[in-house]
Amino acid sequence: MNEDGKLLRCYRNKLIVVGLLVILLVALQVLFFDHSLLTTYYGQYVFRPFQQLRNRLMNLLPFSLGDVLYVVGVIGVGVLLGKWVYYLIKIKTNYHSFVISIMRTLSCIGILYILFFAGWGGNYYKPTLSRYWALPLDSNGMSDSTLYQFDSFLIQQLNKYVSQQNTYSFTIINHRAQQYYKIYLPQGIPIPYTKPSLLGNSLQYAGIQGYYNPFTGEAQVNKQLPNFLLPFVVCHEMAHQQGIAAEDDANLLAYAVSTSCTDTAFRYAAYFNVWLYTHRKLRRKDSLLANQLKAALNPITIAHVDTLKRLREQYSSAIGDYSSDVYDEYLKLHQQHEGIHSYTKVGYTAWALEEQRKKRKNTPLKIP
Repeated sequence: MNEDGKLLRCYRNKLIVVGLLVILLVALQVLFFDHSLLTTYYGQYVFRPFQQLRNRLMNLLPFSLGDVLYVVGVIGVGVLLGKWVYYLIKIKTNYHSFVISIMRTLSCIGILYILFFAGWGGNYYKPTLSRYWALPLDSNGMSDSTLYQFDSFLIQQLNKYVSQQNTYSFTIINHRAQQYYKIYLPQGIPIPYTKPSLLGNSLQYAGIQGYYNPFTGEAQVNKQLPNFLLPFVVCHEMAHQQGIAAEDDANLLAYAVSTSCTDTAFRYAAYFNVWLYTHRKLRRKDSLLANQLKAALNPITIAHVDTLKRLREQYSSAIGDYSSDVYDEYLKLHQQHEGIHSYTKVGYTAWALEEQRKKRKNTPLKIP
């Protein structure tokens, strides 16, 4: 067979692979969309057993494999782009190499997405926690009066627990969070855990405090975060390990677990993080009223707000803006239509949880 024949066969084979992958990806999206029975089977018979296995295996490693894979991936993408630039500069002699490289890349992306979907992505199609918990949500959203009441409630809780707040190391926070998940979410994935990210504070340049790796099942956290943030961030990432995909739901579960325990460090961190979202919403609607409420905050919490502001200014970068835009599109692609703004919905759902707690105390936490 001559060279042209070999090239045509190569193109044909690679196009067939890409076409089959596209068909499979579309089929997965169609099958999972609004199909609660399939997502239930996925959670029980695919994700949970796989996550349990990953937890046991990854817990044997003293470092974050997810960090290593992402760093290698970024380097690999850089090398690939450099190769493509070279092919384009000398396109006459490298046309076929360029086309084959693109088709190989598309095949790799397709395979990686299928692995992502099997190990994690199906969770995006689960019912929301607020619906699963039958929280009393107003169909019109959070009214101004409700927003004011919840902001006031959170300030009261912050003032109450700030003097009792304990300062723990990352190891102790991780251990305690594990225990609280076992107590308040007994049907969840065994042995939730987080690892300190090898990237440390450099994560903050991308606007990241912690993340869940869908390929390794690991939850990574920047352990150098201030103690008034860390317990909530750890519980948030552990929520992802339980198969909670939506960011607002992960915030809600972290809030529910943290405020169910008597540990003042966890309660304070939960109230503080949710207050940040709630107060920001109130300030956009009525800055004068928001400032009046903020005036009732204790000096220590005010100092925590200032510390957080300085950290954001210190690590502010174009990388953070770009990563936020990319993640916003990623979330919208995966059933979270509000994108990155979905994080703030916890101000609404956490208030509904508190309203439910008034009527039904000690309600056990269950997840879909």
